[in-house]
Amino acid sequence: MKKLLFLFFALFLFSCEQPNPVLTIEGGKVQGVKAGSKGVYVYRGIPYAAPPIKELRWKAPQPVIPWEGIRIADTFGHPCFQAAHYPGGYTTEWGYGDESAYSEDCLYLNVWTKAPGQTGKKLPVALWIFGGGLREGWGSEPEFDGEAWAGKDVVLVTFNYRLGVFGFLTHPELASESPEHVSGNYGILDQVEALKWVKKNIAQFGGDPDNVTIFGQSAGGRSVKTLCASPLTKGLFNKAIIMSASGLTLPEPATTTAPSAMSSYMRAFAPLTLEESSRQTKDVMDWAGLTDLEKMRAASTEVVFALGSIYQSVTGNRPWMSSGLISPVVDGYVLKESFDQAAVSNNLANVPYMIGFTLNDMGNMVPGIADFCLNREEAGNKAYAYQFARPLPTDGRENVLKGAFHSSDLWYVFQSFKNSWRPWTEGDWDLSEVMLTAWTNFAKFGDPNGQNDVSWTPYTKDNPNFMIFKLDANDVENSGMGESLKP
Repeated sequence: MKKLLFLFFALFLFSCEQPNPVLTIEGGKVQGVKAGSKGVYVYRGIPYAAPPIKELRWKAPQPVIPWEGIRIADTFGHPCFQAAHYPGGYTTEWGYGDESAYSEDCLYLNVWTKAPGQTGKKLPVALWIFGGGLREGWGSEPEFDGEAWAGKDVVLVTFNYRLGVFGFLTHPELASESPEHVSGNYGILDQVEALKWVKKNIAQFGGDPDNVTIFGQSAGGRSVKTLCASPLTKGLFNKAIIMSASGLTLPEPATTTAPSAMSSYMRAFAPLTLEESSRQTKDVMDWAGLTDLEKMRAASTEVVFALGSIYQSVTGNRPWMSSGLISPVVDGYVLKESFDQAAVSNNLANVPYMIGFTLNDMGNMVPGIADFCLNREEAGNKAYAYQFARPLPTDGRENVLKGAFHSSDLWYVFQSFKNSWRPWTEGDWDLSEVMLTAWTNFAKFGDPNGQNDVSWTPYTKDNPNFMIFKLDANDVENSGMGESLKP
């Protein structure tokens, strides 16, 4: 009798398990796999556009190539081509090493959800944009694990976009063949295409295509800013989170004798003019004998990637291609004006914002973030400001990143500690739960407090406060409600 009761109970539990349906999306049928968390399914390596190779190199993303049968989405796609990563710094921090080989064939995305096939569920959706200077990184890095987000009833999407010279190359002949008579910004067009994919397909994963948050960190945060300023994204997202990408970088006051470190850093990434970047590119390509698009597209991936550095070493001239300062261009199509200009002219997306940085980030971002929040207040938008101030715990090893460094908050926002070597404390888990809840509440409601709390108020002229995420003296709970940070 006991055996029968046990069998009945086991069958009951099995019957309660969420089914794993076959979904029909752009390109064909797809089926995910179970993630580690109960009830969560992950779809890895779904193509959202055709491979941008051969004749499609340096073109806007093209429709996905259909596949036959059921695609089992159990493997992440190739990261886009970039420099090799060696031990130390961020490579050691994130534990790289198990990812697929780098490739130009890299336009893949990943989805974590608790509601596959439930088209009427309408869960909020968050689209994550990774950082890395627009020259490195990928959407399936271990710190971006989406299980915890899905566990909070948010459908999380991560994806790859073209990087470096493959994502941002400008050239007069590329502009001539373009229907819009522009070149460059291919990586941003990939991001727009991922948003379009979400709009058309996310309901199959239980997501609400009319409740989409975009968020990103560092260059991903800069990408969020670009998307907020772009006319191509209207109607594609409803909220935006900008992490460690400063705010406004308006001209320094006349009384300032020297620009701040952060404003100097961000100005280094200010969009180049299309004409200047195109001229530099043509000089390099002509020097290498790649004098037309046929030759440029026939060149190997490795040659194209290294060409800027080779040109610099031989000629002594430093083109943007080898500087590392990759940036979108104001081309009149993807961008009609810079982010700062769009903010001042009130042409940014009319959505709620969250914006912040880490204590030991790449300079003091308080002034730019404060300016942005006040600008959004004038525009009628809510903007919530924060600082992450928890120095990460270490195990005593040398030559690792220390403090609340640039990107350190990612472990907490994604609650992806299981993928890290660090000796996390109970307080870190508690702090992560506070942050994960705030971020997912914002994705759900446009308010990090959710619907029943008011502990984190928007940054305004009358209430110029940042939320400070840190541990108290006992390393247990968040203790930074509503603190004022000075520029």
